[in-house]
This record gives sequence, structure tokens and C-alpha cells, in this order.
Amino acid sequence: MQRGSDRLSVHRDDEMKHELQGLLRSGHPTRSEEWHDPEPSAEDDPEIWGGPVVPGGARASLATVRLELARILGRSSFPAGPDELARTLRRKNAPDALVEAVRRLPRTARYGTVQELAETLVRGG
Repeated sequence: MQRGSDRLSVHRDDEMKHELQGLLRSGHPTRSEEWHDPEPSAEDDPEIWGGPVVPGGARASLATVRLELARILGRSSFPAGPDELARTLRRKNAPDALVEAVRRLPRTARYGTVQELAETLVRGG
């Protein structure tokens, strides 16, 4: 008869299930010692996940848009126009909203750096 882990005895498996029972039922840590619990995030911690950064969004500061563009495009994409940049973004699987924001820029414009592109996007084209 197979029960849980092969590395642990049947008794240890039951003991571990009993230890986790409070956590699974309550949905929050149940230990009395706080040092066992994970530390909450601080206000100045970087965001780990919040969805794509797109110009015009709530999180779209110049710094975040520039970082997202630089992360995806790199240095080799410049100088370029909006059509070339949009194709590169699409090829590198950038968020659709970011690709569309670049595609809406004036076709005659040329951008020499990611900074110029980010400033234009944040300003509103």
C-alpha cells in the first residue's frame, strides 16, 4: 500500500499532515512564533507582478515605461521608426497594448534611444 512519501515513514507522514491541518483550514499562518512567518513586503519593495506596463496606465511613469522598453528592445533596435520598433516588440512577445502604443506614433518620427521613445509614449505621442 502506497502512502505519501517513500522517504518518510507512515508515522512521519501523518505527523506532517497534522502540522499543516491548521494552515490549510484557516488560510493564514497558525504558528505562535512570528519568526516562522514570511515577512510582508515593504512600501519601497519593487513590484514583482502587476501586469504589463503600458503607456497611459496607472503604473506608467517614465521610469517604468523606459525600463520595460529597454528590457524588451535592447540597444540594437535603435535608431528606428515606430513601424520597425512595433515589429521588434511583436517579435519579442511584448504586451499588445505596448505594441499598439508604439504603432500609433507618427510614422515619420525616428527614435535614437529608448529614453526618447519612452518620453514620447509617456507624453502621449
